[in-house]
Amino acid sequence: MSGPTHDPSLYRPRDVIQIRRALVSVSDKSGLVELATALNAAGVEIVSTGSTAKTIAAAGIPVTEVASVTGYPESLDGRVRTLHPAIHSGLLADLRLESHERELAEQGIEPFELVVSNLYPFVETIAAGVTGDAAVEQIDIGGPAMVRASAKNHANVAIVTSPASYPQVLKSLSIGGTTLSQRRRLAAEAFAHTAAYDTAVAAWFATEVAEHSPAFAQVVKADDAPAESIAIEATLKQVLRYGENSHQSAALYVRADGRGIAQAVQLHGKEMSYNNFVDADAAVRAAYDFAQPAVAIIKHANPCGIAVASGDGDPIASAHRRAHECDPVSAFGGVIAANRPITLEAAQSIKDIFTEVVVAPGFEPEALEVLQAKKNIRLLQLPQNFLRENTEIKQISGGELVQTADAQFAPFDQWTLVAGDAVDAGTQADLEFAWTAVRAVKSNAILLAHEGASVGVGMGQVNRVDSCHLAVDRAGDRARSSVAASDAFFPFADGLEVLLEAGVRAVVQPGGSIRDDEVIAAANAAGVTMYFTGERHFFH
Repeated sequence: MSGPTHDPSLYRPRDVIQIRRALVSVSDKSGLVELATALNAAGVEIVSTGSTAKTIAAAGIPVTEVASVTGYPESLDGRVRTLHPAIHSGLLADLRLESHERELAEQGIEPFELVVSNLYPFVETIAAGVTGDAAVEQIDIGGPAMVRASAKNHANVAIVTSPASYPQVLKSLSIGGTTLSQRRRLAAEAFAHTAAYDTAVAAWFATEVAEHSPAFAQVVKADDAPAESIAIEATLKQVLRYGENSHQSAALYVRADGRGIAQAVQLHGKEMSYNNFVDADAAVRAAYDFAQPAVAIIKHANPCGIAVASGDGDPIASAHRRAHECDPVSAFGGVIAANRPITLEAAQSIKDIFTEVVVAPGFEPEALEVLQAKKNIRLLQLPQNFLRENTEIKQISGGELVQTADAQFAPFDQWTLVAGDAVDAGTQADLEFAWTAVRAVKSNAILLAHEGASVGVGMGQVNRVDSCHLAVDRAGDRARSSVAASDAFFPFADGLEVLLEAGVRAVVQPGGSIRDDEVIAAANAAGVTMYFTGERHFFH
């Protein structure tokens, strides 16, 4: 179906358009009274709806109710207000065309030159945990219709969807009206606004359908069917000094529904850098892989150490000390994340170590006082409703790669014993710790652990043998009697042999190599236990 067409010669040019009549209907009433005051002072007629009209009237500013324009009262608990020809004709009339101008006059409809509208707070509502019909009632209908109509007709109408744009509206009043280029920019923002809103609604419905229709959920899971399209809407939060390197520009954008490191509150220290955010996110990801109190120390997106509480004394202080002992040299200038609030004892453990960032769900007042004595250390507090995304998006040239997050770990009772004897409870706990911790290490990843703490980490090498050498070298004497985890299978026995010669007593790995038999034979020959998990944890 094609839309209406017009002869280009019929269009009369319009650039600066004086604002005589404005339609104002907003959910976010920030700056509303100030805007309405200025519009009224400029002789602009204000037409409004519901609570917006009441707010304007309560400020003593003349306002025309939409019902008096349409001749139809607001109905159905406010579901129907502006969906009327008397409103939308005033929004969509293209006054560059004499025919549209005549038609409005014949119908006694006045046009609008300005529309100020932002939508029901749907994203904020569902983020607060609202579900069902209460969430559905926050799906705006009239608002998006007004916004889209005005944006389409930007040749004649200025559409404002954010209080942040009010100053430019006020400036327009003082210079005779809005310009075409300004209205075009506002229209682009408006279409982005409604697109993001519709995306949020669609995503919520997809989740609701999956949760309330087990058969559908199973089909989606079995087929692993991707969405037909994705849309990402984020707002500029902070311009960063530079990116990964000083010649790269950078900025932080946040999503309205985000509850992660981007929404953390900085309590102290220098401004966060691009690399600080990357490392802080990796540290939080590693620490929150564990249900027990845990600390991860990250440098250049790789762990210098990961540990859970030992059971003696303060849990987070214990976890930090044990994580730091893994590689104190590399931990210098690192980022620390804890999955429990930072205590006074933990702060005292941290304070004498040069650290770029400490991020946690909270800080005890005494701990905060200790750490704030360090001028440059950055302290980040995660949002109370911190949530890890279940989907990851990575940009590549020309597009995006999308995958579900790697957040599952095969439980011990699903592992297969392929070499040596079944382990005791203590060794099992170490193997489970190592298998969880190795996920945070860049591939090829080898992690040695002892009593719930990493003691050696080999990462980022282009072959697994080099990663084994690196993990063993960093562990030193601690390699003897440790356990080892490998994020993917050993393609040959040579990498495993490096670990066996260092004294590793048990190994967990995915298995699946065509040379598994050679690797198993090497473990059996050394009298070392080895388990296969059947899953791998590559991290690039």
